[in-house]
Amino acid sequence: MTPDEPREPEERGAPEDRDGAAHQLLKSLLGAWALAACSPEETAAVEEHLGECGSCAEEALGLREAATLLHRPDALDLDPGLRTRVLEGCLERRPPHIPVPGWAAPYDAETARLDALLQDMGDAEWEAPVRLRWFEGEDATSRRTTVAGVIAHLMSVDGLVAVALGLDDPLGDATSAADGPTPAARTEAYWRAAHSPPARSVRAPWREQTHDLVRTVSFAANAVQEPPVPYGAFALPLPDAMLDRAFECWVHAEDIAEAVDYPYDPPAPRHLHRMIDLAARMLPGVLAARRQAGLASPARTRHLVTAGDPGRSLRLEIEGLGGGQWLIPLDSPGAVGSADHEVAHVALDGVEFCRLAAGHVTPREAAAGQVGDREAIRDVLSAAASLSRM
Repeated sequence: MTPDEPREPEERGAPEDRDGAAHQLLKSLLGAWALAACSPEETAAVEEHLGECGSCAEEALGLREAATLLHRPDALDLDPGLRTRVLEGCLERRPPHIPVPGWAAPYDAETARLDALLQDMGDAEWEAPVRLRWFEGEDATSRRTTVAGVIAHLMSVDGLVAVALGLDDPLGDATSAADGPTPAARTEAYWRAAHSPPARSVRAPWREQTHDLVRTVSFAANAVQEPPVPYGAFALPLPDAMLDRAFECWVHAEDIAEAVDYPYDPPAPRHLHRMIDLAARMLPGVLAARRQAGLASPARTRHLVTAGDPGRSLRLEIEGLGGGQWLIPLDSPGAVGSADHEVAHVALDGVEFCRLAAGHVTPREAAAGQVGDREAIRDVLSAAASLSRM
């Protein structure tokens, strides 16, 4: 081209301009990339650009480090035994003046874990639907409520222990003599008396009550006589009642976690073992009650024994967390389980057994290894499901 010839206009969008525009576009995506909010295509483009552009790579590193500070701590993803281990480490250096008795430690731990779940929930999650499940006779039954309704239920039934210890009843005058002291009656009475459906505000009185119970049983642990806790048709010694409340707290915490789509781990193994042991000790009495109601096979007359003597037994083997073995007398709650009189053997995972005892799986659904007398096995698994209640 000679100096006299006119110059062609430059092509719009020359390579230098296009590269600059792409750089600016990808740089504008760095914030979204740091928060993992880009589409897969955008993520690939940004990361390819970071390998070529030093200034953007340095900025992206700073943004990613800042983004990690925005995440809320997720306490429930921690090892469920961490709290216990930390407290033990502290107490080894400075023993408590008034220690929490071992049989109350599971309740202390499970209420703390549930409270950690509740503190992170928004208002809408407190109204999430939850279905309480249990067995009545041979039939599975359920009751629909909300997350807040579950906490009200726990507070109502924990009130049985509170009243036995001389503390205030959380229901006040809401119950009547006609209601009776059963967990279901107390819960229904509390729900009826509420001016509006339970909401987030129920958390504070529930948590205060749990602290009062742990504090009171710690001071009363060395008392000559611990008060029994009535449950309507039966009563439990105070240590067993506290284990029962720990078990129900864990079970309903899982119900809540499922409702709000949150992970939740089983209790620490030694706490779970105590809960399983309570269920195993209650099975002979439940078997006898079911037999009287015509829901279990009759006792084998030729094997009837007097209280305190060995009798026909089933070996309950619990594997995994909280594991152990228990010999369950089959024909009399007063008999002693005996390996010499073993007629059946059932093996179950610890968490699976607890879900059976909570009424969350049926005896037929429970994944159990079974050997021996099929009738005895069926009766024991059905009795385990009958331990459940509202």
